[in-house]
Amino acid sequence: MRFDFHILIRTAMMIALGVILPFAFHGIPGGGRVFLPMHIPAILAGLLFGPLSGVVSGALTPLVSSVLTGMPPLAPVPIAVQMSVELAIFGLLAGVFYRVWRQNLMFSLVVAMFGGRFAYSIVTLAFFPLFGLRTAPLGVVFGAALATAVPGLLLQFVAIPAVVLAYEKYIA
Repeated sequence: MRFDFHILIRTAMMIALGVILPFAFHGIPGGGRVFLPMHIPAILAGLLFGPLSGVVSGALTPLVSSVLTGMPPLAPVPIAVQMSVELAIFGLLAGVFYRVWRQNLMFSLVVAMFGGRFAYSIVTLAFFPLFGLRTAPLGVVFGAALATAVPGLLLQFVAIPAVVLAYEKYIA
């Protein structure tokens, strides 16, 4: 697997997009949590540039955004860390399934979307006791993570394939 200068620049652009894109949704109450705008660039990085780009973009975007904008927060509950794991898994799965294993775009996207939400659920359960919060069964946490994200998942399901197909047709 090659990670050249062009991929490094494109990965940095995805991180920047991941910091900027959420501002379009912050005018909507709970817009970031519902529409998941920071997730889109991490998934795109994996689909377009491979798993390493997806992991780097996904892991760094929430941390960079937290330092620059305060969102997602690092304290008192480190949501930025939870999201870093989730987005890294998004990028990894998207890149492995689509770029390495050459699976169908929609299948790769769905695997990445559910895999990332599952990782978020596991990290959430790991963090709950650390902050004195009661835990729930994994299925309940995962179901809640999916239920609150339905609009964002639909947005990803529509927007991401359009961007990938346009990129592959006109740029790649």
